[in-house]
Amino acid sequence: MVTAPLSNPQVGVGAVIRNERNEILLVLRNREPEKDTWSIPGGKLDLFESLEHSVIREIKEEVNLDVDVVGLLCMAETIRPERNEHWISAIYEVNIRGGELRNMEPDGAIGDVQWFALDRLPPKIACFTLPALEQLSK
Repeated sequence: MVTAPLSNPQVGVGAVIRNERNEILLVLRNREPEKDTWSIPGGKLDLFESLEHSVIREIKEEVNLDVDVVGLLCMAETIRPERNEHWISAIYEVNIRGGELRNMEPDGAIGDVQWFALDRLPPKIACFTLPALEQLSK
């Protein structure tokens, strides 16, 4: 499939979610961008939606968790002209306040959902997840 060139960068959001064992929640991406890599959950900002509302909505839609935003952790930028990709992503730290962890898109965007210790991460990490991991290691 050939896509039209982008006229503007796309805006995304992501969330760093930790459990009581200080493990981080990652999802296995089934779609581009970054297909077959592990990433923090998140998605695309909708028109007229705030970044914080977007991350809360995306987490509920993807992994069925209700979260509260703690604050902005970092920004991530992905520029890949050869793949017609330019994303700017706001990555937030969030706390779980409810819901039951579940892959809400098993036949779509998400292949798996798992908790990982920061010192035992899977080998293929999505590039827009790396800035968040760098911030967490400081």
